[in-house]
Amino acid sequence: MNIYTVRFTPTAAKSIKRLPKEVQNRVKLKLNWLKENADIIKHVPLKGPFKGFYKLRMGNYRIIYEIDYEEFLIVVHFVGHRKEIYQSSLH
Repeated sequence: MNIYTVRFTPTAAKSIKRLPKEVQNRVKLKLNWLKENADIIKHVPLKGPFKGFYKLRMGNYRIIYEIDYEEFLIVVHFVGHRKEIYQSSLH
């Protein structure tokens, strides 16, 4: 089993800083879990303009990421509330 590295785009880093501290901590825990289990879980692919990305549910929040299996790298693109993330992420 491989442990992946997690990187954030500038957009993702900014959006995480805007979240409440409690949610930021949950994001950190969820990403630690993801990097340790990326090889054994079924990733949820997105469609349409988000094709090529995956989502990770965290209550009412979503983490949108892509994964590079050759480089063992997870790139987080967007983090936000489920009601807003799909609209605001593309603008």
